Amino acid sequence: MSHSAHRTSLPTRSGVGLKSAHLREILDTAPDLGFFEVHAENYMVDGGPSHHYLTRIRERYPLSIHGVGLSIGADAPLDTAHLDALAVLLDRYAPQSFSEHLAWSTHGDVFLNDLLPLPYTAATLQRVCDHIDQVQTRLQRRMLLENPATYVQFAASTMPEAEFISEVVRRTGCGLLLDINNVYVSSVNHHFDARAYIQALPLHAVGEIHLAGFATAQDSLGDALLIDSHGSSVAPAVWELYADTLDLTGPVATLVERDNDVPAWPVLWAEALAAEAYLPAAETIA
Repeated sequence: MSHSAHRTSLPTRSGVGLKSAHLREILDTAPDLGFFEVHAENYMVDGGPSHHYLTRIRERYPLSIHGVGLSIGADAPLDTAHLDALAVLLDRYAPQSFSEHLAWSTHGDVFLNDLLPLPYTAATLQRVCDHIDQVQTRLQRRMLLENPATYVQFAASTMPEAEFISEVVRRTGCGLLLDINNVYVSSVNHHFDARAYIQALPLHAVGEIHLAGFATAQDSLGDALLIDSHGSSVAPAVWELYADTLDLTGPVATLVERDNDVPAWPVLWAEALAAEAYLPAAETIA
């Protein structure tokens, strides 16, 4: 399915998630940053201060809108009211990128405040592709699909996750939001080779990269269990995997995510600049 008329893209630079605590400082100082990203569901209201500030940000910076509530993988029809509200938001801000998760978060009328994993089967593949086709047709734009961080795997799965994602991209024409932290977290939790996983993805479709921090816990057997917490700085192992990924993809717009224990603006900006420092070398390799 082609949505080439709306295949805008983010600049090949680094960005951060826009947080209310940083708004005044950002608007006062106009930092040299590639883009900002916001969660769509935080702006699904008609007016108020959140839209006032986002309008001012959008006047100065490219914007990525990241959805967390479409429940692309749910075994149920998409919420068309939610999709309509999303369409209104995207029309209002004309972001350079829109993305959602390969996950589900609804059951009947219940919304679960989590992004839950899927069994990778032929039936699930068809459902996810149908949902993405519906989203892209309604929004009249290409969406990016984010690979998940997972803590359990389904015995019912009949294909590896990277193969599943590759087939979704092939069938729907959607792009890929490659979350490097999610890859690393899942690779430790499920004992697979993170680099081999990335190599098996459709890297030509990567339109954005996410970096984030994780928390460390233990599972019931005493093994390390990593949690995609977005509450700390990017770990050295994730930086290393990011560099290896850029060797394969060339430079890609990169977001540093921080949703918990959000630091002062100069600290977050410094981490974004650290990510951006990797991109010229990737340009040379590409």
